[in-house]
Amino acid sequence: MTNAPIHIVGGGLAGSEAAWQAAEAGVPVILHEMRGVRGTDAHKTDDLAELVCSNSFRSDDADLNAVGLLHAEMRLAGSLVMACGDAHQVPAGSALAVDREGFAQAVTAKIEAHPLITIVREEITGLPPAGWDQAIIATGPLTAPSLAEAIAAETGQDALAFFDAIAPIVHTDTIDMDTAWFQSRYDKVGPGGTGKDYINCPMDEAQYNAFIDALLAGDTTEFKQWEGTPYFDGCLPIEVMAERGRETLRHGPMKPMGLTNAHRPADKPYAVVQLRQDNALGTLYNMVGFQTKLRYGAQGDIFRMIPGLEKAEFARLGGIHRNTYLNSPVLLGSDLTLRSRPGLRFAGQITGCEGYVESAAIGLLAGRFAAADRLGARPDLPPATTAFGSLLGHITGGHLTADDEPGKRSFQPMNVNFGLFPPLEPGAIQKPEGHQGRFRGKDKAMAKKRAMTGRAMADARAWLGTDRTHMEAAE
Repeated sequence: MTNAPIHIVGGGLAGSEAAWQAAEAGVPVILHEMRGVRGTDAHKTDDLAELVCSNSFRSDDADLNAVGLLHAEMRLAGSLVMACGDAHQVPAGSALAVDREGFAQAVTAKIEAHPLITIVREEITGLPPAGWDQAIIATGPLTAPSLAEAIAAETGQDALAFFDAIAPIVHTDTIDMDTAWFQSRYDKVGPGGTGKDYINCPMDEAQYNAFIDALLAGDTTEFKQWEGTPYFDGCLPIEVMAERGRETLRHGPMKPMGLTNAHRPADKPYAVVQLRQDNALGTLYNMVGFQTKLRYGAQGDIFRMIPGLEKAEFARLGGIHRNTYLNSPVLLGSDLTLRSRPGLRFAGQITGCEGYVESAAIGLLAGRFAAADRLGARPDLPPATTAFGSLLGHITGGHLTADDEPGKRSFQPMNVNFGLFPPLEPGAIQKPEGHQGRFRGKDKAMAKKRAMTGRAMADARAWLGTDRTHMEAAE
């Protein structure tokens, strides 16, 4: 062990991935995690990479979906999070969902067993000391107040904030399967799935309207001390969606499209509540899209109005908490270093990315960049055409044009999406072989996505090959 260690603060998805990447590059790592000494309001265990909200890594389609593409790029890069996710997947249609306990335990075991990683259970209450010349803060959206205050004092910038919510989890054996049925939307078979990966609870129009009335009248948690804090649009509480219009939920998480009631095939549901498997045993299912700020008592009463859930018992009720993130385009350089302090990087959701996979991906990049620095090499940034590069560009201001003034634009947390990618070159969208008729609409849109993902994967392979050569040369 000839190199000084990289210190990583926070053992969530981003911190665990950063530690793994740096250690795999041959650099020793000290991973500081406060759980085990001090808990949080959202975590339930002391395992690394515990999933607090959903158990889904979302779509695994690398041809037509940006997050599926990010999955594929992370697998190419030797991602620990993706390896453990794949090993502990549960059926979820075309999505990659995981047994949350098995996943976190697997990540923890891998990190504990790595010869170059040392885990220290302690709370870091301030910025890393000057002696930690290479450090990564990956404390996530639930950063402890003392550390958040230290970051604010260093940056001179107020951290932005938004509300995030979690959905309830139901004991499977309390769901009435004489009313509910198993089916994936459009019977789509995904990784580890059968096309019957979700439990579906149907509603007719009267039941749906009664449910919406109850949601709108439900007793919700008040957050007067956080007045003015916005919600993240990708994780809105269901009652907030209902407030935006009575049909909003029916065209969102409760849409009935692609589903046929197995008990009454002729009766098309007006709305459908879906539940997704939450653990490998299949004894727990979570309510898809049902994050909420309803008080616990109200949740039980209202959710048991759903046909099939009249006698549901909940392993966990929904909740809401405040997330914080940096104004990263102003504060961070292109390699995720704090502009005011070289060698100190940030990773994960605190940088303003949103989602499990995106958080882990930024941790992956931060770990690689820090390892390159430690080995005396210049960090090799991913091409902007890749999912890695597009997400990094959003965070660090790479999406801004020369005419934009950083900091004046509204910076909001964002999932990876094709809108972050550079445009395709003229002529890149090709009509599929054998395609008949005019080439437009949905067919052309799918061809465009395939062109973007094909370009991204080719560029990612080239970048990772260059990156490995670069690392070997530095060693």
